[in-house]
Amino acid sequence: MTGNAAPRVLGGSVPIAHASDNLTHVELTWVEKRIENWIRFGREARETILDRRRRVLSFRPGSTFAFVRWASNDFGTIISRIDIVCAVRPGDAYQTLPFVRPGGDILLKIEGWPKVQQVLRHIDAVEAAGIDPCEVGADHWRHVANRLSAGHQPRPYTLERHQAWLKRREIER
Repeated sequence: MTGNAAPRVLGGSVPIAHASDNLTHVELTWVEKRIENWIRFGREARETILDRRRRVLSFRPGSTFAFVRWASNDFGTIISRIDIVCAVRPGDAYQTLPFVRPGGDILLKIEGWPKVQQVLRHIDAVEAAGIDPCEVGADHWRHVANRLSAGHQPRPYTLERHQAWLKRREIER
């Protein structure tokens, strides 16, 4: 996939990032009961409104966000997907995904509405524990992806796990 591979749903394109722009840009589209792309969590650095149905959220390098995509046609749902992505720094390797420029480090990729719902419930549980999902360690999101892909329940993300992650992150700096 290249940076230009993402289809344009309603025409037009995402504004081209300037060479000096180190942000990751995510195009969000909302067409009632047809196309619903949204951010479940993440701290955007900038928002650009393209029109009444489309906007672009931009994220700083190193920030984590959850991008949910759902689309249907006259016969029913054609895609249900959630990606938890870490925005990349300039020069870092990354994976491409539709509607995200240039791409990111994909920590979790789940397709199919029942599994997407499980991830959304897991995010809700993280928030219920008083933890910002943006601060959860990348390893945990990979764990969730692997467990759900294997048909198992992921371990809960507890406050103790989070404190251990924060200490580990501090040591790595």
